[in-house]
Amino acid sequence: MKNEARAEKGAIEDWWASNPMTYGEVHGRTEYAESPESSVSTEIGTREFFEAADRTFYSWNPDLHTGRGRFAAIFDYDRFAGKRVLEVGCGMGCMAMNWAANGAKVTAVDLNPVAVETTRKRFALYGLEGEILQMDGEDLALGDETFDYVYSWGVLHHSPDTKHSIDHLHRVLRPGGSVGVMLYSRESLLQRYYIEYLEGYVHMEGTFLSPLELASRYSDGAKQEGNPHTWPVTRREAREILFNKFDRIGVEVLGSDVKVLLDRLFPKLGSRLMPRALLRACERRWGWSLWITGEKAAGSRPA
Repeated sequence: MKNEARAEKGAIEDWWASNPMTYGEVHGRTEYAESPESSVSTEIGTREFFEAADRTFYSWNPDLHTGRGRFAAIFDYDRFAGKRVLEVGCGMGCMAMNWAANGAKVTAVDLNPVAVETTRKRFALYGLEGEILQMDGEDLALGDETFDYVYSWGVLHHSPDTKHSIDHLHRVLRPGGSVGVMLYSRESLLQRYYIEYLEGYVHMEGTFLSPLELASRYSDGAKQEGNPHTWPVTRREAREILFNKFDRIGVEVLGSDVKVLLDRLFPKLGSRLMPRALLRACERRWGWSLWITGEKAAGSRPA
């Protein structure tokens, strides 16, 4: 079993090194649309690359940005200015950059060496300070009760042992500290209709792919035959299993993808004639992303 787990972890690391989260038109590539008729190609690690990748990433989450900054609807930059903040799965370093620019003492880790190298280039290019380390989220080599805030965005559902990774977040968090994690939702429109019904049932891929294999095949990197491991979670699993060591657990559905999916599903109607209130209700119910928050009790000790 240990050899199998090691092989699976190696496959995940190798796949993400070859297909990093660049937010390009094709997963892992560095071409970005400037208009419906033209695109621009960039070199990974350059200012042009970071600007193009960030522009795309920001556009996917418009409701999370406020006058206080990018993702300020979910990140309390003022509260944690000067405090120690950990990101697990830093990707190309966009979120870590925003934390560092707002005064946090950032540590960012990633299993993927390409992500670590690129994030280090970003911090150097923008004159930011932070500790960027290659590290497995399932085995964080970080001290107990070290950080005031820990977060992860769209990463830990790619872990073969998501629960173990989240327990590590609890361990390294100081009592009274907070956590925020985005995981894909198994109750989403993308999962239930496009992955399970359309691909799994209508196209009959569920006859030879397990539910895990199906989710992995049609989530990140779908145009490249998918990635080695993606397992979305339910809201109940998040509350009762994954985050059961935390207090004050909150689960919010982020549904910025729903409008695009409805327009694809109903090309002559889609979301255009849908009342805004109804669209928002669909987003809050059927979105692809769960934003899960919690706190570590002031009197708790590491497990």
